[in-house]
Amino acid sequence: MRSSLPSNDDVFQSQGNDNILAHVLFCLVKSRRSERPLCLVTAHIYCLGYLHAMMRLASLTTMLTAPIVRVASLRKCSLQEREMDMCKSSYKIILGSSSMARRQILAEMGYEFSIMTADIDEKSIRKEKPEELVMALAHAKADAIITRLQSLGHLEENARATLLITADTVVLYKGMIREKPTSKEEAWNFIKGWLIVFFSSTAVDKTPTGSVVIWLLFAGYSGGHAAVIGSVLVSNLTTGTRKGAWETAEVYFHEIPDEVIDSLIEEEVTFKVAGGLMLEHPLTSPFVEAVVGSTDTVMGLSTSLTEKLIAEAL
Repeated sequence: MRSSLPSNDDVFQSQGNDNILAHVLFCLVKSRRSERPLCLVTAHIYCLGYLHAMMRLASLTTMLTAPIVRVASLRKCSLQEREMDMCKSSYKIILGSSSMARRQILAEMGYEFSIMTADIDEKSIRKEKPEELVMALAHAKADAIITRLQSLGHLEENARATLLITADTVVLYKGMIREKPTSKEEAWNFIKGWLIVFFSSTAVDKTPTGSVVIWLLFAGYSGGHAAVIGSVLVSNLTTGTRKGAWETAEVYFHEIPDEVIDSLIEEEVTFKVAGGLMLEHPLTSPFVEAVVGSTDTVMGLSTSLTEKLIAEAL
């Protein structure tokens, strides 16, 4: 009886299909049912044909998938992103601020950094112009932190570049510079305003006639607007280079209810920021009508200005 096994040509012609393994198994079953052992040569042919086909398939798979892997790798990390990461890893950053907003902004910019705070008397530094004041305060903070690092012996020569970032922010309202309020009364006055009443009396021809002069002054920016001036100073502790600048933005407010102001004061939020209002706070943000300029500047650290100054200080 003639075996129903396919010929060798059939085996190798079937390499273009994915049926070689099926052919081998089929033949093994047939030979067992017919109680006739499968020829070893034929089995070798089938196995070699199967392995050859698998190698061709693996080679084809590699050729097809390799470009995809390379493309996926490039998409995951573009050349520009890799260069930025390599650049960022070439220097260290110290943020000289206790502000949570500045920490958050710098972290969202993709930087890793350590934190040091400057112990200075900000009230002892006075300037007429708000732009000069925020720059002077940023320099004073940097000087204090550098002095502290030197005393601790943390400034090493020939180490990789270390950049110190310091910043300061003030609010300008109707020509008046406002920093962090120092009392509940001042915080309230910053936001809602105050009422000043002046009394005076005069006597005409010795006839006691009283006249009362009342002056009302509302100096809060609830329902109004204020300007925010923020400075950024980047000090290269390795080279001694310093680069600094300031930006300004304007914030327009809706009327802020008294109970909201009371809550902000009780939470002591108002004592942590210049002007007494934290823009991103959930109690404050619903009453922000518009911001003209960078929101980051209002929060305490302009991202575009910081990136620019880092590049200049390196």
